[in-house]
Amino acid sequence: MDIKNKVAVVTGGASGIGEATVHRYLSLGASVAIFDMSKASGIEPQPEYKDRVRYYSVDVSNEDDVRSAIEETVSRFGGVHICNNFAGIVYGSKLVSKTGVHKLKDFGNVLKINLIGTFNVMRLIAEQMARQEPISGDGDRGVIINTSSIAAFEGQIGQVAYAASKGGVVGMTLPAARDLSEVGIRVNTIVPGLVQTPLFDSLPAPAYEALSKSPLFPKRLALADEVARLCQFIVESDYTNGECIRIDAGLRMQPK
Repeated sequence: MDIKNKVAVVTGGASGIGEATVHRYLSLGASVAIFDMSKASGIEPQPEYKDRVRYYSVDVSNEDDVRSAIEETVSRFGGVHICNNFAGIVYGSKLVSKTGVHKLKDFGNVLKINLIGTFNVMRLIAEQMARQEPISGDGDRGVIINTSSIAAFEGQIGQVAYAASKGGVVGMTLPAARDLSEVGIRVNTIVPGLVQTPLFDSLPAPAYEALSKSPLFPKRLALADEVARLCQFIVESDYTNGECIRIDAGLRMQPK
């Protein structure tokens, strides 16, 4: 799929990897709708982008929020061809610790945002894409890119809720791709390792340096735009479907 003149929805697009992907799509000529709980910064004010980007306050786990934002996006831009699901939260707690047992409410909240939220956006975006006319001779109507984590495969101590939510995203990938193949929609999942985002800015220097040495090569955190470039590849590669693609410089997480 040629990204130019297409319409992308990016959840969690106000910061981090999501914001980098928004910038990349805009630079390639797409129009972008940002679905986020936090107001986008540094994107809408740019004169060259102002007519091609819109921000919508969206709780991805809320059906009404997502439906309304999709309807406004279609009304504004005419359709949806690309969807990136980045919205999510990070949470850490051992099953049992000195402070007590893992709270069921907290486990449910992580799954609600990371897994159910991803499913909610995916299904409603797919519903919209399926209504649209194909944009290629293959019958292509769109591509959905979900976001997991290497924690899905090598969750560390205290990551049981987070790993479960991201493992669920991996598990949805192939069945969703099979379901949506009938209407010409591809589904893939990116599986990032350690990415340089504002989350790491508050870490003490020794902790940051230790994390930076963890990947095999290069020994540094990934840049957000490197992940955005992987998203670009997936969109443009029409034969990439039903895949979970790691981007982690060979990192395999240890227990702690």
